Amino acid sequence: MINLVYNEMVKVNGKRRLVVVALIIGVLISVFTYAQFRQAEENQRRFGSVDWRVALEQRIASWENRMNSTRTDEASKAELKIRIEQHQYYLDYNVNPSEPGAPTFVRGFVENGIQLLLPLLMMIVAADLVSSEHSAGTVKVLLTRPVRRWRILLSKYLALLLSVSIIILLFALLSTVISGSIFGFQGWTAPVITGFAVVGEALDATRAHLVPQWQYILMELGLAWYVSVVVATITFMLSVLVRTTAAVMGIMLACLIAGTILNSMVASWESAKYLFMVNLELIDYLEDAAPPVEGMSLGFSMLVLLVWGASALTVAFVSFTRRDVY
Repeated sequence: MINLVYNEMVKVNGKRRLVVVALIIGVLISVFTYAQFRQAEENQRRFGSVDWRVALEQRIASWENRMNSTRTDEASKAELKIRIEQHQYYLDYNVNPSEPGAPTFVRGFVENGIQLLLPLLMMIVAADLVSSEHSAGTVKVLLTRPVRRWRILLSKYLALLLSVSIIILLFALLSTVISGSIFGFQGWTAPVITGFAVVGEALDATRAHLVPQWQYILMELGLAWYVSVVVATITFMLSVLVRTTAAVMGIMLACLIAGTILNSMVASWESAKYLFMVNLELIDYLEDAAPPVEGMSLGFSMLVLLVWGASALTVAFVSFTRRDVY
């Protein structure tokens, strides 16, 4: 099996798929870093140098007044208490929360990329793993080897998982190095609030807590890896079922674009919460964003994605091992 996986990784590298993905990530990060740098310069020119410590102290004082108000309910007081702790940390350790840096850039880049950018990168690698064998006519040669079909397909899938992990690692490293070279690497230990839950129209802050920014980024990357694996697995299934790579990419691209549109339109369509593309934005659950459909949660979305991924993998193996090749 190790030799089979190695051969598949040689094929992936031979097609320069990972190199292309790395170049795409590097170019996009450079563009976004430059845009953020120019935005920071523009803000400095328009508003001048504002003492961020004074602004934070005023914000904390305002929150403390709200906490002491008799009209503030207990849930809101719990949320305000956590936010005060977070901003007090900024003051105590002289951390400007609005100053751009590598950690905040990585956070934002992962949050914005999990819905469309990362799935598209996974599609580049997964779309032709099997379909290209049909297009090039090498599938017959591949199946004449004294290796069972399921082992051949498993080696391809393991190579895909390895490629997904490499892409997520490149995503994190390149965004850290490129943005850090411009904005600096400060702020890894700054606190981030997570643990909020939206119940109906109310915000539940009973489980909210502070975590260091580096830990929060690792949580984001873990969820991004999970989403990427599921999208890559579904693309892998299509690569088995459809013989042309262009058709595979067209189908997946249509699904991903439909997902970005549906997220803003499915509030009244309860059944939509079972579609995989509606459940891709797992990072939103780490923040206080409301789910697309009422009743969705992090556990629910991860379970839906797991079912889609497992079903796609089952269909891929059944089809590949039983279908005639001609």
